[in-house]
Amino acid sequence: MGDGWRRTKRITSAAFRPVRGRDLSLHAAAITFYGAIAVVPVALLAIWLTSLVAGADRVRRLTSYAVETLPDAIGAPRAVAALVEAGVGLTPLLALASLLPASLYGEGLRRAFVSVALSHTGESFVGWRGRLLLLPLLAPAPALLLSILLALPVTTRLVRQGGWVGALGVVLSFLAVWLVLTPVLLWVFRVVGPASPDWLSTLAVGSFTAANLSGFLHGFVLFASLPIDLGVPFGGFDAIGAGVAVLLWLYLFHVIVLAGYSATLALSRWRTHPGPAPPPPARPCRS
Repeated sequence: MGDGWRRTKRITSAAFRPVRGRDLSLHAAAITFYGAIAVVPVALLAIWLTSLVAGADRVRRLTSYAVETLPDAIGAPRAVAALVEAGVGLTPLLALASLLPASLYGEGLRRAFVSVALSHTGESFVGWRGRLLLLPLLAPAPALLLSILLALPVTTRLVRQGGWVGALGVVLSFLAVWLVLTPVLLWVFRVVGPASPDWLSTLAVGSFTAANLSGFLHGFVLFASLPIDLGVPFGGFDAIGAGVAVLLWLYLFHVIVLAGYSATLALSRWRTHPGPAPPPPARPCRS
């Protein structure tokens, strides 16, 4: 029992060693900046591609379940409905124009991951590598999004019933998002990240990180339903308060992603070279 506990403690400590002294908060904030620019174009492209595969009317019908279920405290249903309508109405020219801001998310992830992967601090063309390596995720986007949309009629119906049946709906929704996020994180950790950890470590930690992100996203839905006046700290401007709240949750989302990537690297290094990990290289002094 004692040896097992010490081993677990050592592995947990090693998981966050790559981000020590790397200002995790600053890097998460940087990804959030890129993500704030890219989140709408990425969503538009995913919805547009899905509508090409499944049909615009079917996408509208399936997303209507989420629109009707989302809490209206910060205007989430109206925002989602407008996003879906803009996505299914996207033209090829507008889709092409959306690629550049959408790819910025890959740049933000790659830049932050390079700082965590200590051996790749001298990499060139970091931004363009991240942009190009993220774009292939658009190919499976229709299948991934459709898998969530097809589960919406069941999960939303269960949630509306409340009680234990409603809890079952939340669990099923959690599992659906978890299964969709897992392959996305596998690609992000293994391909978009510069260090290329082994597949087993990526699958183990990536799946665990996806589960945490799924729970976190459902927590945001719960937060949006709370009767909180978000405009109070901003002179009564509710729209500004809602925007800041979304950015804060997006920031915490990326803290989890960075922690997951760090743990993936630590597990991969431990599997490749069992034993104490070498200390991180000294950071050069800047005048």
